[in-house]
Amino acid sequence: MKYVGAHVSAAGGVENAPLNASEIGAKAFALFTKNQRQWAAKPLSKESIKAFRDNCERLGYKPFQILPHDSYLINLGHPEKDGLDRSRSAFLDEMQRCEQLGLDRLNFHPGSHLNKTSEEKCLKTIAESVNIALDKTRGVAAVIENTAGQGTNLGHTFEQINFIIDHIEDTERVGVCIDTAHAYSAGYDLRTPEGYEKSFKEFDRIIGFGMLKGMHINDSKKEIGTRVDRHNPIGEGTLGEQVFVRIMNDSRFDGIPIILETPEPERWKEEIAFLYSSVK
Repeated sequence: MKYVGAHVSAAGGVENAPLNASEIGAKAFALFTKNQRQWAAKPLSKESIKAFRDNCERLGYKPFQILPHDSYLINLGHPEKDGLDRSRSAFLDEMQRCEQLGLDRLNFHPGSHLNKTSEEKCLKTIAESVNIALDKTRGVAAVIENTAGQGTNLGHTFEQINFIIDHIEDTERVGVCIDTAHAYSAGYDLRTPEGYEKSFKEFDRIIGFGMLKGMHINDSKKEIGTRVDRHNPIGEGTLGEQVFVRIMNDSRFDGIPIILETPEPERWKEEIAFLYSSVK
């Protein structure tokens, strides 16, 4: 079964995210558990935690249908001590928030070398950062999102992601999220049927579908291989709508949160309805 939703607002408290998801007909959702543009945030209140859990239970959202996202400020591969310490502290806080909310996964962008260290050293630092957070939390998996490879961002190849996984100690608490726009911009040709099959066979060979904990389904504003991270509404970008029809009819993507991050939230309800209507 497919669980499609969107990255909804948690304005006014995390407890509002499941309400906002339900309003657009979502069977899954993503959220930020704190302001993604600030390093520090007030702890979640007991009232907010209880309300979130109650709303999820009432509306039928189980942990495997929810894919929280960490702050965009975090760089777990930061080459400088101060930046790395700050990022590791913030990531641990995000993992602990998920733990408090009863969530079982946290999506994150791997990190960037900032042209100040080697790619391999940066990837090892990312893995070490994840190990530290996993050691201090329980029940929450760290979910690595593939990137477009913009700037000095790593994680834009399946090999880089697998390298990180290979250096994580608790492999039962690590997973992967595939972003379609990022993959296409990084050079994986998901647009054609042949390219789609080749790309996901490669993913299965290098990482394995058993590691897949979520998807971000976004059309791309940019062409293949440009390594520029820009999203478009479904069917209005360079990917086209057929790749999303394929995903909706591909059993390899059952049982995980499939999340829209397309740029026009007012169209999410329509996009979700289209995706479900495309199931044959």
